[in-house]
Amino acid sequence: MAVLMQQELNVLKKELLTLGAEVEGRVKQAVQALLTGDRALAEQVKGGDDQIDNMEIELEEECLKILALHQPVATDLRFIVSVLKINNDLERVADFAVNIADRALDLDATNKIDCPYDIATMAQLVEKMIKMALDSLVERDSTLARETIHLDDEVDIMHRGNFSRVKEAIRTNPDNLDGLIYYLSISRYLERMGDLATNIAEDVVYQVDGEIIRHGGIQNFPS
Repeated sequence: MAVLMQQELNVLKKELLTLGAEVEGRVKQAVQALLTGDRALAEQVKGGDDQIDNMEIELEEECLKILALHQPVATDLRFIVSVLKINNDLERVADFAVNIADRALDLDATNKIDCPYDIATMAQLVEKMIKMALDSLVERDSTLARETIHLDDEVDIMHRGNFSRVKEAIRTNPDNLDGLIYYLSISRYLERMGDLATNIAEDVVYQVDGEIIRHGGIQNFPS
């Protein structure tokens, strides 16, 4: 029974990594569509959301099946709990990628205006966080996961600055309200992606080190 469960856990890990790679790709495509005004690519991101949703559902069902059949404990239980949470976070990242694709289409349909903040730099940092979180998952590297968590402060600072810049731009050019609101929502979507990458990294720390570090707290669990 233990051998069978380990085989199923290995399959679970492969499926989670496949989902992670898919989601990471969708984020890159959504940002590229936004920066280049590529409507076809934006539509492609939107059209692929059902695939991500189906992968998330299948992975959750696999986790629940293993829990019911094998009743794992200690390290194996921590792994499955982490997979369930990371699975959900990845699906939400993909949803925000769709939201960015939607805003790219909205911006293409409005009067062209310059973004009052540096979208490319913020997007690069968020993409870096997602990659680091997924790499820490693959390598079971809690040090890399903790480095990912620290980057979230930079994203939060960027978002607060973006809010101020958009607010000032609206005050100066009220005729550009619609486009500026789209840019503000994009900053918010990127900030939320950073939060979700942080969640994934925190779950890697839990999985590897047995520590719950959400909300600034630390609680240790036995192996």
